[in-house]
Amino acid sequence: MLFEQIATGGCQSYLVGCEATCAAVLIDPEIRQLDRYHAHAARDGLRIRYVVDTHTHADHFSAAHHFGQTAGIPVVMHRDSPAPFADMRLDDGDILAVGNLRLTAMHTPGHTRDSMCLRLEDRIFTGDTLLIGGTGRTDLPTGDPEALYDSLFNGLLRLDPALKIYPAHDYKGQGSSTLSRELAENPRLKVADREAFCRMMRELNLSAPTHITEALRTNMSGGKTVAQLLAEAAAKTPFMSLDELRARVERKDPLIVLDVREKDAYQAGHVPGARHLPRGQLELRVNEELPDPTLRILTVCEFGKVSTLAAATLRDLGYLRAVALDGGMKAWREADYPLER
Repeated sequence: MLFEQIATGGCQSYLVGCEATCAAVLIDPEIRQLDRYHAHAARDGLRIRYVVDTHTHADHFSAAHHFGQTAGIPVVMHRDSPAPFADMRLDDGDILAVGNLRLTAMHTPGHTRDSMCLRLEDRIFTGDTLLIGGTGRTDLPTGDPEALYDSLFNGLLRLDPALKIYPAHDYKGQGSSTLSRELAENPRLKVADREAFCRMMRELNLSAPTHITEALRTNMSGGKTVAQLLAEAAAKTPFMSLDELRARVERKDPLIVLDVREKDAYQAGHVPGARHLPRGQLELRVNEELPDPTLRILTVCEFGKVSTLAAATLRDLGYLRAVALDGGMKAWREADYPLER
């Protein structure tokens, strides 16, 4: 077995490969690590055959849908997953064959309704059902403390105590544990009474994950994150530096500077000579405001993000010389460059 654990902050992903066949499975991938996953697989001569999410993640953005959409790799989730893009849905006891490796699914609801663990030889990937020194929380959508109790005390904890556990989160950098160690040291597992355990879980009073709304939206539907939209726009958009723009303004270069901020921000101070066209009206007014698609257009906003989206939109509309300011008006002001009001 070829095994690679890849951390993204506290999030843990796993690339597991069969040496004999070079087939691999990627478990709980995070969207920011796409290049790393491909690099590790290429380094070890592996072909990723499946991408698995152990549950619907609420605190980070899964790369499962991206792999399925761009590389045609089947996305595997539990039968109860709400994700419409899942290609293979596993039931309790189902086996996922990856070359000569066999991963057995174990339905472990509680953290989420669709939570599952995957057992492979001497280890088990526990998702957020069982963590090192803790368990998954049950106060997020589809969480259920009673179900988590049953999944742990009537299921997972009855397996071979020697099993190594690899969770989807590890905030202390421990990497892995064993069931026997968790039984001996995990404070939440010390509360073995069902009623007391459920009361404990309901009274944890944890803060909500930072990106919970966006993470659930994208992971449940396969929609894009704001970061993905920005990255895609930036990938097809050239940029102009602040210094280059200043030089062009000073020599009165025939460049259309298009300020896409709202009216009050534009009136408070803009690049000398800049036109105003709010991003929200760009598509509706572009033909009358920019009748010549051959002109060079520079989009400007406050921080450089909305202008990147605007420049990408203009290029999609046929304005192939559209570029975005690398930075924004905040950086322009901080550089003490000239303003017009």
